[in-house]
Amino acid sequence: MKVVPSLADQRGAQPARPRSARELTLRTNRLELLATTLAHIDAEMEDPPSLGGLLHVAIPSSWPPGEYDRNALEFFRDQLRAGGLSHVGWYGWYAMVCNASGERETLVAAAGYVGPPKDGSVEIGFSVVPEARGRGYATEIVRALVERAFEQPEIQTVIAHTYDSNEPSTRVLLRCRFLRMGAGGEPGVVKYQIERNARKGSP
Repeated sequence: MKVVPSLADQRGAQPARPRSARELTLRTNRLELLATTLAHIDAEMEDPPSLGGLLHVAIPSSWPPGEYDRNALEFFRDQLRAGGLSHVGWYGWYAMVCNASGERETLVAAAGYVGPPKDGSVEIGFSVVPEARGRGYATEIVRALVERAFEQPEIQTVIAHTYDSNEPSTRVLLRCRFLRMGAGGEPGVVKYQIERNARKGSP
């Protein structure tokens, strides 16, 4: 899939290069998701343009999206430093549009988990750059993260939180068969969750 013209204002598209065999990735119909490592986070915090070189993609001028800010990066960095390689894949993931040949083209979202499984559950989050919203990428990302979570036999529940005023995120969660559970931990925040068996038969 070629990137549409509205994503043309980007920083430094990178040529395709060999990728590390140790990368942890997920694939959807149009996206490749890559688990963030300390190298990615250090690059993003210290020299943001260099992230495109590590990922071999173009970085949109609007990056970073939504709540994926420096506080989130510092949290991911600290947790990965403390947990080591075993925690890679349980924090941030980059979502990148791929072309018809399956090559990465453009970074469109930050997503991931809030940490490793605990008491049979994990929490997910996602933020899509403004230029790429409304194209179904968030739905693909959420379904991929949920599917990966339920590959772990100890996980029975996937949780997400969003503001009640965030209608696009709410629609994505409901489309992915999450149920509204009630108030979250902050004013205006709503908790959603999906149980292991609920995803069966998802359209």
